[in-house]
Amino acid sequence: MAAPDPEPPWWTPRKTAVPRRALSREAIVAAALAVLRTEGMDAVSMRRVASELGTGPASLYAHVANKDELLELLYDELLASIPVVEPDAARWREQSIELWTASRDALARGGDIARFSLGRVPMGPNALRVAESFMAILRIGGVPDQAVAWAVDVVGMYVSASAVEDAITADLAAAGRDPGAYYGQVHDYFASLPAERFPTIAALAKPMMTGDGDERFRFGLELLVEGLAALVRTSAAPRPTSP
Repeated sequence: MAAPDPEPPWWTPRKTAVPRRALSREAIVAAALAVLRTEGMDAVSMRRVASELGTGPASLYAHVANKDELLELLYDELLASIPVVEPDAARWREQSIELWTASRDALARGGDIARFSLGRVPMGPNALRVAESFMAILRIGGVPDQAVAWAVDVVGMYVSASAVEDAITADLAAAGRDPGAYYGQVHDYFASLPAERFPTIAALAKPMMTGDGDERFRFGLELLVEGLAALVRTSAAPRPTSP
């Protein structure tokens, strides 16, 4: 290739063109995911993602309708890593806990994206795949249909809330604030409450502050599973016949 013609030194140098990535929904989601993980959900916008891709916001709208759709695509992309299994009636409790734990872990890899699901019903293909797996596991375990239908909502809220709290804790740590110090202050305050007015809180100040996030999350899952198992036992029990 021939060398470029010389130009006066006072001219502004030519800029080397940066090749743009071919735009597609997949490329847009990948760029948005990079923004999400480094800057959080509030930073994700059509303009910010377009900048990440080296293009203008208008070019994104041929592939993604608006910010809400982009956030739902992001949420659904994170759920793609969740494995689903063949429901096993003998292991429905363990399978439920494993699926819910995998869901929380998947959302945790997306910063605070779990906030998006609160007040909404995620309906992307991966969200439907996970919901179908969860409901099938409960159903084969003998959980009554109405309880299955409501449990998918209850568990979804629990998993999302836990993932949001994890994101808040991670943000505090990234900002140089020690979450452990905060919880230590909470413990000391609870322990200092007048026992004659708050005897239970004062007595349980220490156990209230023990356990890490994983232990507490598992405890909540086991409570939910035991509640569902109680419904299985109730629905399977023989009903008294009328005299």
